[in-house]
Amino acid sequence: QVQLVESGGGLVQLGGSLRLSCAASGFTFSNAWMYWLRHAPGKTREWISGINPNGDLRYYINPIEGRATISRDNVKNTLDLEIRNVEPDDTGVYYCSRDERGSVRGQGIQVTVSR
Repeated sequence: QVQLVESGGGLVQLGGSLRLSCAASGFTFSNAWMYWLRHAPGKTREWISGINPNGDLRYYINPIEGRATISRDNVKNTLDLEIRNVEPDDTGVYYCSRDERGSVRGQGIQVTVSR
């Protein structure tokens, strides 16, 4: 069955960088668009970044555009996300997902930006 397991995150200092990784299994990862979603406190869960199967098309929501890099390794079946110069609004639970809505996603991992 599909498994998506996030790692990284935790407490990140304001202005620092957060790095997340997702290990994927149970499907043909190299054929799949992949996404990162974020569920911030008091807000609905939303996709924040996506990448095509080849890794040459990358999309970001405006608040992280220019600060974030999504990447993938189709040999290791991993998906990564780095956000630099983190802000308080980057706090939330981050999910690795096979779709923009998060219907097939990992268990999530907490990221807290500390002042």
